[in-house]
Amino acid sequence: MGDILRGFNDPQLARRITIPPGQSRMLFSLPISPSNARSTFMRVYSDGPVYVANLAMYEVPDQLSEDTEVITYRSPHLNEWRYLMTKGNLIFPRDLAPTPPNAIRPEEKTIYGRVAGISVGSEWEATVSDGPGKPYLSIPERGKAFSYPLSTVTTGTHGTQQVQSAPMLVRYPDTAYQAHGNYGVHYSLTLPLSNKTNERQTVAVALQTPFKQDQYADRLIFTHRPQGQIFFRGTVRVAYKEQDGTTQARYFHLVQRQGQQGEPLMRFNLAPGESREVEVDFIYPPDATPPQVLTVRTLELFYGDSR
Repeated sequence: MGDILRGFNDPQLARRITIPPGQSRMLFSLPISPSNARSTFMRVYSDGPVYVANLAMYEVPDQLSEDTEVITYRSPHLNEWRYLMTKGNLIFPRDLAPTPPNAIRPEEKTIYGRVAGISVGSEWEATVSDGPGKPYLSIPERGKAFSYPLSTVTTGTHGTQQVQSAPMLVRYPDTAYQAHGNYGVHYSLTLPLSNKTNERQTVAVALQTPFKQDQYADRLIFTHRPQGQIFFRGTVRVAYKEQDGTTQARYFHLVQRQGQQGEPLMRFNLAPGESREVEVDFIYPPDATPPQVLTVRTLELFYGDSR
């Protein structure tokens, strides 16, 4: 995710591939580590419809040495991958089947299931403002904050009743009904912050991981000593303009546990009537768990230097 945010391309991958009609091409064939896991994320553009398959199979016995009677193995060929794609079965045992949307009850445990299929959309681009026709976002009162939920799920909208999980175009029957977490989706958020007060203010922007809840719309719930499961591990890009007009961009690798308050990604001063545009970009990591929120806070104390 960090590589793509920085515009870095793996030199092992071809920059361009041409696939003739009715034929197939292999992007790569890589061994799976002993940990039984391999995570791959690619951003691919096509000038026509294509089908993409992500497959896993055992190495194929190659030959038996007459001297040592040791069997050697090789990576599968393209035709063997084709056969697996058309004749093979899904891996077993399967995970728990999800709770149907019409059967979700607040008092009962909800199983969301594994996300496996094609979801709608690859980017969430938005400018956050005070409302229609207002191209600015007024900072909160001194000592106050407001937060915007990101990638919320059915039973954890923080009282907003807005489920921000992308719908699935196609899915396996026993997998998630929605793309909970929006894995791989590029969030590109612009905050045109404006100081509408008569005093200089210090503003901080942070990404946070509160406890999932659907009861309160006016508060977030954290713990002072988060020790549970890691809910977010990924890179966040923050860009903003200095007072001289130059643009600064910083990258942060965040690791947050469930219920953890985030440290400010940036902090700056705004004079009365001053505005500053802040951009927050990240690609939702595949090993993260909703919810996260983007928080804007006006600090109680005024700081002399921005950082």
